Amino acid sequence: MINKEGWRDNMIERLELALKKYEDIQQELTKEEVLTDIKKTRELSKEMSDLEELVTCYKKYKRTEEEITDTKEMLNDPELGEMAKDDLTNLEQEKENLEKELEVLLIPKDPNDSKNVVIEIRGAAGGDEANIFAGDLFRMYTRYAEKQGFSYKVYNSVDGTAGGFSQIEFIIKGEGAYSKLKYESGSHRVQRVPVTESNGRLQTSTATVLVMPEVDDDIDIEINPGDLRIDIYRSSGCGGQGVNTTDSAVRITHLPTNTVVTCQNERSQIQNKEQAMKVLKVRLYEQKQRELEEQQGAARRSKIGTGDRAEKIRTYNYPQNRVTDHRIGFTTKQLDRVMDGDLDDIIEALISEDQKRKLVGEEE
Repeated sequence: MINKEGWRDNMIERLELALKKYEDIQQELTKEEVLTDIKKTRELSKEMSDLEELVTCYKKYKRTEEEITDTKEMLNDPELGEMAKDDLTNLEQEKENLEKELEVLLIPKDPNDSKNVVIEIRGAAGGDEANIFAGDLFRMYTRYAEKQGFSYKVYNSVDGTAGGFSQIEFIIKGEGAYSKLKYESGSHRVQRVPVTESNGRLQTSTATVLVMPEVDDDIDIEINPGDLRIDIYRSSGCGGQGVNTTDSAVRITHLPTNTVVTCQNERSQIQNKEQAMKVLKVRLYEQKQRELEEQQGAARRSKIGTGDRAEKIRTYNYPQNRVTDHRIGFTTKQLDRVMDGDLDDIIEALISEDQKRKLVGEEE
């Protein structure tokens, strides 16, 4: 563990490097040869945008330090000394707050945070009730998306026999959607009296959630056409007129990894195949990232949970109107609001805990 002074020197060094990089990019973006290169301009603008908040905060921090120095010089002034003392207290508090903010801003950003998010929900243990709960989770996430101004689109679904879904796969689109929902992967447990239960007995059922970032077109995921098996069949899900009248549903199997992707909610076979290929790319990218995390070891352990489907992450207790996230010990007795998409408190608690763990990891 490094001491406070050493930690601060390290932080300032990193901030100065970030500031220099920001100013260098500013200079680059004034050059004609860069401005005529659309791809280069886009890349540099993205880098600059990513640094903007950090640099703005650091400049404010430097100004605060200068003000502290100037204020200290006035402490012995017979007329201004008392006022300077009060100002100094406020400025030192502001400096402390800015240091904490800079700590968080210096945490390496997840490059996927700004991306759209692909979510898969499956009914697991509990039969019909598990499928009904999977449907409840789908509604919870899509209500959250609507409240955030995001959009969503279902690309594959299999209805449960008593309601809900045995499986549903969809994408939520919006700036930062993945950064908000990336902690949702895992096993979600519900405790309640099922509508299918005639004796009024409390039952525990589960549904699993898998969350993945949408993959950009410029990310190179090599897929050999010879490694694919493509099956065409008749759609069985919802999709308006045209569904169930033609063989438009598409199932793609990536043979080397045995990864299977199905898409049936588009109107045509061509559209379903295009969407299925996009989702296959997402799946293969997620597998590749997971392998890298396993190799990194410590970085994975500092995360909130493992992201595995089997990991029990949250319980929804209906009789007590309680939701508990087991990874961070967070509990709220507003289950009704959570199921209506009010996930902000849970998500903010998860983000905060994730930042704390990463900060501890950096200090060790």
